[in-house]
Amino acid sequence: MELSVCINKSTRNRRNLWKETKPFEIAKQAVKIAFERVKANKGTYGIDEQSISDFELDLKNNLYKIWNRMSSGTYFPKPVKAVAIPKKNGGTRILGIPTVEDKNSTNGSKDISRAKCRENIS
Repeated sequence: MELSVCINKSTRNRRNLWKETKPFEIAKQAVKIAFERVKANKGTYGIDEQSISDFELDLKNNLYKIWNRMSSGTYFPKPVKAVAIPKKNGGTRILGIPTVEDKNSTNGSKDISRAKCRENIS
């Protein structure tokens, strides 16, 4: 569909086009709420070394990017940061630390999945 045709369509048709281009209905507020939980958890940064406070410096844009990728189905998580954690017996185990962005998208996905399940049960 040409851009000029999209611009000239009625608001109703633009909403339909929006749904066609965004296959997953995800509320922007859900992404914001997910970030608030990530922030409250006070975790560390992942492989990208972007802390929660660094993420907050451009919060609106960062949350928009997550929402846009999730709602269009193009979100792919980054590799995790491998950290050696000591075990009681003297050995170590590897713990994967996701990025702040990935923690946020995981929390958001979990919330959306739970809400959809509740809708189906009710």
